[in-house]
Amino acid sequence: MPVERINPDAMHKNPAFTQMVVLPADARIALIGGQNALDKDGKVVGKGDLAKQTEQALKNLVTCLEAADAGVEDLIQVKIYILAGQDLHAAFGAWVKVWGERTDPPTVTGVFVSGLANPDYLIEIEATVALAG
Repeated sequence: MPVERINPDAMHKNPAFTQMVVLPADARIALIGGQNALDKDGKVVGKGDLAKQTEQALKNLVTCLEAADAGVEDLIQVKIYILAGQDLHAAFGAWVKVWGERTDPPTVTGVFVSGLANPDYLIEIEATVALAG
């Protein structure tokens, strides 16, 4: 499916995110709810460790993508909520491991928040995906 990623010349270009994504009229879209550091048994992975929690949240995100026959390259928007006071670099490092050397990243919004649904959560990631067919 031809997804158009636009980074206007008059704006800053960053390899970590795209400024705008335009979808074709017949696009199928999936919305992935906020993923956090819960494992399959509902236990928090990496209490107090943003990098480990981000790795688990991204693992959960990839699991959702795979369930829809999609991959990280199909992400068109990612929203990241990080508990205030955490170092963004730990989360970014985990993201780079998942994204790899791919080009054309999704749009990304990062927000520091005063709290998440569980006091042990340090991060939550939600996403929008353009599905093939």
